[in-house]
Amino acid sequence: MPKSRIRKKADYTPPPAKQATAIKLNSRAWVAPVMLAMFLVGLAWIVVFYVTDGSLPIDSLGNWNIVVGFGFIAAGFGVSTQWK
Repeated sequence: MPKSRIRKKADYTPPPAKQATAIKLNSRAWVAPVMLAMFLVGLAWIVVFYVTDGSLPIDSLGNWNIVVGFGFIAAGFGVSTQWK
């Protein structure tokens, strides 16, 4: 039986090294303070509403004051999506 031919493999050549590129992060120093402020304002709004039996922060809103408080908290979560 005839011998099969031996194929010569090329030597391993590593892929070219990639240049390291600097990642530019935008400075968003305002995000954390605004996010925390929204959380605290929302929490304070709800706590004040419950402590004063609904007479504060805005008496004419009634139980909608809870929605306003949670709206501030939701806005805080919305701002938190900008944090890097």
